[in-house]
Amino acid sequence: MFLEPLQYVLGSLSGALVGFTLGLFGGGGSILAVPLMVYLVGVPVAHIAIGTSAVVVAVNAATNLVVHARRGNVVWPCALIYSAAGVLGALVGAMLGKALDGEKLLFLFALLMGVVGVVMFLGRGRAGTPNVVCTPEKSPKLLAVGGVTGLLSGFFGIGGGFLIVPGLVATTGMTMLSAIGSSLVAVTAFGLATAASYALSGLVDWPLAASFIAGGALGGLLGARVATHLARFRGVLNMAFAGLIMVVAIYMAARTFSAFA
Repeated sequence: MFLEPLQYVLGSLSGALVGFTLGLFGGGGSILAVPLMVYLVGVPVAHIAIGTSAVVVAVNAATNLVVHARRGNVVWPCALIYSAAGVLGALVGAMLGKALDGEKLLFLFALLMGVVGVVMFLGRGRAGTPNVVCTPEKSPKLLAVGGVTGLLSGFFGIGGGFLIVPGLVATTGMTMLSAIGSSLVAVTAFGLATAASYALSGLVDWPLAASFIAGGALGGLLGARVATHLARFRGVLNMAFAGLIMVVAIYMAARTFSAFA
């Protein structure tokens, strides 16, 4: 696929916004990556935008994971159990997603974001429990929710942070900041699994991915710093996260509704 030089510049600027979102919310980068590629950069094929965004989100998530890990925001046992269960689900979901019409896939993606946004907003006042320990009793919930999250992440071609964060909070009771840091382990794993599936089908624009990643590296550093600051205020991250999801969901639904009309 051939894009104009201006489109790659827009890709770098969009990548900075995606990286900032990943650093700030732990997830949400793919929520922005796909619509930015389709509606701002102008990628003409929805599945290529989805496959390329999976590469971008995986790399940016890994970069932000290093920052959060150094600050002690990752609960590794919980994150690894959750991620292991979701990788297989992501591979299965990616196969199903590639078989669906691109516009319909984006519309369903928007509906899912709307539901998650409402759930996150309703849970905005939960502080969570510091120093959470993943006991054997919590493992079945982590495996089950992780598997379902991975399936949805692969199906929609996303890292799935906006699903992973509430999933970790619900199954372990950890704080929002710990969930954000821990979610990046799963975002990286799910993104790599989905990207590999799309790449094998020739649905990744590598130069565009590189431009997004370059911008995302800078944005992610700033986002992680802001996240640590906002964590001092109860519920602020939850509300901001929910607001972001709802705005993008409404926009995407409006743009793709005709696919089912």
